[in-house]
Amino acid sequence: MDVVIVGNGVAGITCALKIRERDPRATITIVGKESKYFISRTALMYAFMDKLTRKDLEPYPRDMFTAQRISLIQDTVVDLDANSGSLTLKSGGRLTFDRLVLATGAIPQIFPWPGLEDAAAAHRGNSDSVTGVVHLVSVQDLDVCEGLVPSTNHAVVVGGGLIGIELVECLRFHGVSVTFLVREQSFWPAALDTSESELACLEMREHGVDLRLGTEIARVNRDETGRVSGILTSTGDTIPCQLLGICVGVKPNIQFLKSSRTPPAMRRGVLVDRSLKTSLQNVFACGDCAEILGVNTIESPDFLNPGQGLNETIWYSAKRQGEIVASNVFADGRLYSPPLFFNSSKFFNLEFTTVGEVNSEARSHRSITLAPKNPATRASLRIVFEDTPAKTVRAFNILGARFDHTVLATWINQKKGLQDCLTALRSAQFDVEFG
Repeated sequence: MDVVIVGNGVAGITCALKIRERDPRATITIVGKESKYFISRTALMYAFMDKLTRKDLEPYPRDMFTAQRISLIQDTVVDLDANSGSLTLKSGGRLTFDRLVLATGAIPQIFPWPGLEDAAAAHRGNSDSVTGVVHLVSVQDLDVCEGLVPSTNHAVVVGGGLIGIELVECLRFHGVSVTFLVREQSFWPAALDTSESELACLEMREHGVDLRLGTEIARVNRDETGRVSGILTSTGDTIPCQLLGICVGVKPNIQFLKSSRTPPAMRRGVLVDRSLKTSLQNVFACGDCAEILGVNTIESPDFLNPGQGLNETIWYSAKRQGEIVASNVFADGRLYSPPLFFNSSKFFNLEFTTVGEVNSEARSHRSITLAPKNPATRASLRIVFEDTPAKTVRAFNILGARFDHTVLATWINQKKGLQDCLTALRSAQFDVEFG
């Protein structure tokens, strides 16, 4: 069996390794343009902050791919012909397949603000079109960022989520002064409530960040060379800068498929059913580029009239989807169910862990927030639970303390009540803020 995987991120690499476990004789080819070897994108900021080398970003030794007989091609796919089972590469080469896996990931969103129209048109996830415009999603983004830092005195970063604050922290590490624009009235309201946001904002400001809430870009100014020279905000302020970081989310990297000979059904992403099959025979999709239909139903999805789809842009979900596709290449018929949501990060020195449906309060759920023993400790622990007599716990949001997320996830999956969790809380702690 000839398997071609387009994309060498965590979804594609996981899929390749799982296929090799099942079939020692399969021919496996991975096509990716970002880097020759698989890198962990979640660690890009640590390379930017000089804590890791480029080689350290590679989770597997390079000879592993040779040992596993996985061919790596650093190229770009420009056409898909599912009828003949073939792909055309930008270099002019052609690959044939029995099974095709699309794992092309996501690229940064970019808005056509006045002064930035050509960057929005290019939309390639790097800064080729406008000098001084950066993202932090790929190795190429990292290269551009590092190249601009020596000539940057002040930077503006826009986008109030995890990638945004990571880029801000990296720039501050290198001594660059930063203005951080957040459109909402609080930082990351999709994940943090008002009090949690205040903790994160205080942490950023104590690290010298000029944080401006409720503020957007109105115009981007550029000098005679085309490099960003400043921005005009929605509040009327002009901020000189030599670097503009755009961290306003990502979208599936599927543009090349739209002009292919046999495009799969697409909407926001490549449409797939719960077995992660596309509308094309023998073609699967997984990871950030996939939009999964029928997650909450048992009916087969209609690719022509799709209902609501699920597009997950989380590393853990992409890995899980890669495993599902690897099974279904062999017609196992495994169905994908989203795992219990989990994420962890740090806002400078402020630890952050979230497990479960923290936004479920709006659906007749309640929450309690615990204060640390020491009032001077910058920490918060919010527990979301059902507004029923059982008070079944649904989620945990933790700032400024370290908890074992596997224990918290077990409690949620076991449908433990609030009081039982409070009684056992110490068993999940790595520290004693809430002891």
